[in-house]
This record gives sequence, structure tokens and C-alpha cells, in this order.
Amino acid sequence: MSLKQQIELDETYLIPAYKRKPVEFVRGEGVRLYDDEGREYLDFFAGAAAVSVGHANARVTEAIQLQAAKLLHVGNYYYVEGRGELASRLSDLLNAEVDKTARTPWKTFFANSGAEAVEGAIKLARKYGLTHLEGADTIISLRRSFHGRTLGALAATGQPVKQDYFKPLPPGFIHVDINDLVGLKTILNKGFGGKAVCAVLLECIQGESGIHPCTVEYLREVRALTSELGILLMIDEIQSGFFRCGEHPFAFQHFGITPDVVTMAKGLGAGVPIGAFAARGVAASVLGPGDHGSTFGGGPLVIAAANTVLDEFERLGLATQVAQVGAYLMERLQELPQVVEVRGRGLMVGLEIKAPVAEQVVTAGLEAGLVLNSVGHHVLRFLPPLVCEREDVDVLIDRLKEILEGL
Repeated sequence: MSLKQQIELDETYLIPAYKRKPVEFVRGEGVRLYDDEGREYLDFFAGAAAVSVGHANARVTEAIQLQAAKLLHVGNYYYVEGRGELASRLSDLLNAEVDKTARTPWKTFFANSGAEAVEGAIKLARKYGLTHLEGADTIISLRRSFHGRTLGALAATGQPVKQDYFKPLPPGFIHVDINDLVGLKTILNKGFGGKAVCAVLLECIQGESGIHPCTVEYLREVRALTSELGILLMIDEIQSGFFRCGEHPFAFQHFGITPDVVTMAKGLGAGVPIGAFAARGVAASVLGPGDHGSTFGGGPLVIAAANTVLDEFERLGLATQVAQVGAYLMERLQELPQVVEVRGRGLMVGLEIKAPVAEQVVTAGLEAGLVLNSVGHHVLRFLPPLVCEREDVDVLIDRLKEILEGL
């Protein structure tokens, strides 16, 4: 079927919630994608950071094929092969920077997406507030944050432009500016609408709004404040987790903190839909039977895939590779015309440019064999598969320079 026919079917039968680019990808390999006419593209978006170990990774593909031939689904009323092992491995990754003598197990709930992971974390925080903080139910999150499109996750998202059509949103959320300790302390001291705070939810590096990092000092002070008040600190690692930021498994570990709850998705499945939230300490025992559920969460197929993805992180040495290639990417982006700022960590990088042409760059990039992403008119966001190499960055820079000089 031709691309023209696919576009016609989309326009006739699909709800137009996406403004799609005029290309149909039919095959991938590592950092490369191929369209229906066989043309090659360098992928610097990775399906919104999901394709962590590269397109068509042979070991992940084999694990999915073998599991599909054995068993696809039984439901969460039964034990699933590999699920406990995956949860144990996630606990080890979450504890990677904790002294071995001080480690306690993280307990995980598996879902199907990042938004579902956030919804579960919100429910955990609300029950924690009810049972441990005399009914506190307000959750603080940050302006410009992004936590998902479901109503609860959208209420936590600090972007009014994404909320206005869908009000009334669930109450009990308040937003403060990133790195604004004064604003945060004001809310923590006074509460909101007469209700006390049960949790703070934030991204260490805000991804969807254009790659805006928290400062180390801010995050450490937030951790100290929440610990002092007995409030949960919940970190959204949906985009930044699983070595996306380099040396450590999760972004929070780069900032020297340990939260109470972590939400995960994207890179854990390398393209297979999976989400999870994990909790430690008191927070890990808040939810009980009947409090939460998922028909497909943690099913045999995604568990097999995710366990293999974790194997691949180690086999391919991606922690070191991401750190090195990410630093090289940020260095080379500085060479481009129109640069205002390059920000981020590892292979989670934002390029802010002077002229409001980011969307045009994405369009021109597709013509030049680049899969790019823009955030607004001034920011390009780079989230390539973690197997990206320096040579791929060189090609990107050469093509981007030509595009920017021609606009």
C-alpha cells in the first residue's frame, strides 16, 4: 500500500490527535530507519526516547518471538515467569548509588505506559496522605512539567495549554517554578486550599517542555524538606531513566538524591509498551490488594522483552557510551549557527536557537534523512537510541549546519 493510501486511510478513519510527518517507516536497524521506498534516515528521536537499545535489536526480537510462541497473557491473578526477576533487577538499579549496607528493596507495580505509572504513583501518594499525614492530599509539581495525558497525569502536568480543553481536571495539584525553593517552601508551610501536601512530583530534567534541568542544590534541598516533613518525593523518570542521561541508571542518581517513589516507562521496553512505578520504605507498603490493578501490566511478553533490554544495557556498555557520545553531541551542537543554549545530560539534549524555525528544521531534516523533534519554535530535542555513536553525531551536525544556514 502506498504512502498516499496510508495518509487517506488515516484521515478517514483515525482521530486526528497527531499531526503526522509525511513518511512511513517500515524497517529499522540500530540508529537507522527506512521508509517504504527504502530511503535511510538517522533517528535522533527514538520514538520519544523509547527505543533505547536500537531498532530491531536482535536479542530483544528473539526474546519477544520465543515468548510469543509460549504464552502471551494470563493476567495478574497468577505468577508470571520473569516478573519477580525484573522487579528485583529494577530494585538493584534504583539502589545502584545507595551504600550496600543501607539498601532496602524497592517494590514495583507494572503498568502499560508512563501515564499509567504516574496515575499509580498519584494514587499511592493520596493513600499515603490519608493514612500517614492525617488526610493530606495535595501534590506539588512543577510548571513546564509533563507527566502524561490521562486526566490525573494531566492535572499534575504544569502546562495550561495542554489542560484548558479538558477541565475540570482532578483537584489537588499545585504547580511551582522549577528551581524555586522559596515558592516550594511557601506551599509546604501553608498548604493549598486548606489541604496539606502529601507529595512532591517532579522530573530531574524536564523533557517534553524543552530539556530544562533542575539544579543539584534544588533537588537536594527538596529531598531534605520532604524528608523532614514526612512528605513523599516522587521522581518521574519516564523519559530520563534507563541510562538516557549517561553513567547512572536514573537521572536522580546524577543529582545525589534518593526519592521515595519513581515512575518509569519508555526505555525499559525498547519499543514494547511497558510502564512501572516503584516505591521504597513506608511508601512501598501503602497500596494493598484491590487498591490498584492492570489487565495487561507486567504480562509475559513485556516482561521477557524488558529483562532482555536490561541485559543489553550491560552487554553493550551503554552507560559509558551514552556519557561519552552525549558529551560529544553537546560539544558539537555548540558549533551550529543560531545557538542560544545547549542543555541536558547524556543523550537527552535540547538545542535552543535564536530564530523561531525549529519546526522548519524538523521538516527540512526529514528531507535530509534526519528524524528530529522540535519543542515549540525555538528548541530542538535530541533523544536518539542509546546505541548512537560519534559518527552518527558527525552526520547530524553536518546536515543540521546546512539546514540552519539555508533558513
